[in-house]
Amino acid sequence: MTRIRLITENVKSEILEGIHTASTIYILTSFVMKSGVELLRPYLIAAAKRGADIKICTGDYLFVTQPDALKKLLFADFKNVEVRMWRSNGTSFHPKAYLFNHMEKGTFIVGSSNLSRSALTTGVEWNLVMEKEAEPDTFEDAVDRFLKVFYDDQTVPVNEETVKKYANQYEEYHRKNPNLATTWAKQEEIELMLPNEEKEKTTTEEVTNESPSHYRTKIEPRSSQQRALEALEATIAEDYDKAMVVMATGLGKTYLAAFFARRFRRVLFIAHREEILYQAQQSFQQVMPDRNYGIYNGKMKDTATDNIFASIFTLSMKEHLQIFPQDYFDLIVVDEFHHAAAQSYKRILDHFTPEFLLGITATPDRMDGKDVYAICDGNVAFQMHFIEAIQQGWLTPFHYFGVYDDTDYSQITWLGTKYDQSELLAAQLREGLAKNILEAWVKHKQTRTIGFCSSIKQATLLSNFFNENGYDTISLHSQSVINRKEAIQKLERGEHDVIFTVDLFNEGVDIPLVDTLLFVRPTESLTVFTQQIGRGLRLHGGKNHCTIIDLIGNYRNADIKLSLFDTERNEKGTKKQKTVPIVPTQCEISLDVEVIDLLKELTKKKQPRKEKLLQAYLDLKEEIGKRPTYLDMHLHGNINTREIKQEFKSYVGFLYWAEELISKEQEVFQDYKAWVEEVEKTAMSKSYKMVLLSYMLNRGESNWHNAITPEEVAPYFYRYFTEKEHRKQADFSDKKTRKLWNYDQEKVAKIVANMPMTKWSGSSKGLLVFDGDKFRLGFDVTEKDLGTLFQMTREVCDYRLHDYFERKGR
Repeated sequence: MTRIRLITENVKSEILEGIHTASTIYILTSFVMKSGVELLRPYLIAAAKRGADIKICTGDYLFVTQPDALKKLLFADFKNVEVRMWRSNGTSFHPKAYLFNHMEKGTFIVGSSNLSRSALTTGVEWNLVMEKEAEPDTFEDAVDRFLKVFYDDQTVPVNEETVKKYANQYEEYHRKNPNLATTWAKQEEIELMLPNEEKEKTTTEEVTNESPSHYRTKIEPRSSQQRALEALEATIAEDYDKAMVVMATGLGKTYLAAFFARRFRRVLFIAHREEILYQAQQSFQQVMPDRNYGIYNGKMKDTATDNIFASIFTLSMKEHLQIFPQDYFDLIVVDEFHHAAAQSYKRILDHFTPEFLLGITATPDRMDGKDVYAICDGNVAFQMHFIEAIQQGWLTPFHYFGVYDDTDYSQITWLGTKYDQSELLAAQLREGLAKNILEAWVKHKQTRTIGFCSSIKQATLLSNFFNENGYDTISLHSQSVINRKEAIQKLERGEHDVIFTVDLFNEGVDIPLVDTLLFVRPTESLTVFTQQIGRGLRLHGGKNHCTIIDLIGNYRNADIKLSLFDTERNEKGTKKQKTVPIVPTQCEISLDVEVIDLLKELTKKKQPRKEKLLQAYLDLKEEIGKRPTYLDMHLHGNINTREIKQEFKSYVGFLYWAEELISKEQEVFQDYKAWVEEVEKTAMSKSYKMVLLSYMLNRGESNWHNAITPEEVAPYFYRYFTEKEHRKQADFSDKKTRKLWNYDQEKVAKIVANMPMTKWSGSSKGLLVFDGDKFRLGFDVTEKDLGTLFQMTREVCDYRLHDYFERKGR
């Protein structure tokens, strides 16, 4: 068989052959039509039943994709089928590719055929079919690129909620654009003539195996690393098997992981950037030179080593995961742990059962995305943010200058996580703004600068403008012909004044000599902003401080980004809003008068809290495809769930206000509102009340409300606290309870009778009753309401127990 063939008709037969034989099926098309999905659906279901890993990615470009087609892609019965949609935001999205893989064999079809019946059967289409054996490297590269698109932040899962939302957008668009074919043809012509370089991202990172000279001698833990190691040892002693370590950029998170890994035999290190894998491998080799190491990514598949450094995009594929037994690794380290909420990470973490999971990051809060605390069961073993590290002398101080930017960002469309790139670009490419940036830089700069830009065009314009005014700068980005390593070396030697870059220096880059950071982009992501700040804070001889020059306009997050520098917020955990934060004594902060006025105005215009909570709820509902539970909101919602109780007295009350309860639930909430709010608000100096309620609920929805005695609760109560070491240490290790570590039912029952039964009944205003013998509800629940009230109570109880021990763990 010819290994590369041209197919100009009926590509369906090639696709069906691939579906029939493959264990991995990846489909990427710019749009899907109902006819095309109906054609392939029976075969995809058959493949799903035999366990094939199926991923389908389509787009919403010009709303050609039919909502009915998306509905038919909802394979609810199969966890091994995942469908996502690229949100194009008006920018062209044209891929048409079908990838089929099984062990050493595979087929790659790429060409003109979208997922429609005519494109797959009778239409005039040109497609190349390539066998994996012909070009294995190209095939692996295609798989790698597919996964990067599939899991990009610009994609959303296809579920009932996202399909419903898309259907509304689809109908609205077609009402406004009834002659879609003409519109599409014109847009296609424009896109083909003027390709949008802003959306092109690099998939090839420069990777080096050269070890920096200061890594070549055997090293020992530094002070911050030693403190983190001691905290991890204590975590293991408390019977945790997961933990997160938060350490500011520059404190040596990877070396910390290597020091910790000495106590484990087989180690898996996961990262999402190729250069991080090689840098981590070098760090581990310095700490443990006698071990063997391997890389597992698109091009290398080292499996015969005990320490593997794996690309998330490669290892998350089912066919690669199946190579490793679930208990193969003793330790799994997830680098840049704030990414771990992504589905690609979840697949890996769900597969393996290591002795210990360690997440390392400098930015865990995911203020612009999902909370990752859930993945490590809320256990943060050690935290040191950059403010504390500066106070300890482990990072260099900063001098921050907030420079006024007169760009009116309120007129630029916000697309959920970022500004519309074309509108943002039009606002930024002004010579007046470039002149303002140059003047601010000249006034405050030191010797070596990294400038963070929004787009390639902005980076290029600013570099040219600076060069025209007598400075030596370069624009470094995904499309640069300049060698990245050489550019950094020239900056270090002082041959370049500035490197203007676009998202290349957020993670995994160490340039200690950099002493000036220039921000000429709106802060869309606080996580990325924190990472970029870290690029200038590394210690270096002769560097007294890092200068931060930040253009501040009326963009989103402008009024809260400065809280990252606030010593009070970092030391006390407070979030009190101040226009000018209190920074460490070694640091300085200076804001233009216009900036101070702007920040005050933005603070006044903050989104009302109820609307913010509702938006976070709807975002999560769309993401998971169902109504989030209270615990879902806590673990994955982009809010502080305590605000729900403050605003609505209960989560069920919030759902009632948001009109998210069905009629039966509305009635039950109204009838038993006092009870729901009591479970939500009752004070908890210990977890005993919720453990007691947990026992009641564990008897099932038809029996949970019946009376109980302290004696029958005692075994459950004792077992709950002693089966997990962190629970015992939190609430069952004082003088009174420590004596009961050898079970004594009578004494445990006395504790249950005193606290929580007596105290909770006394504070509940008659909602709970304890007569010294039996503990019961102080109100009647009708049989028809039992199940609904059970579910409401269970949600609050689960949330409160998790939240309680999470706070104790922190």
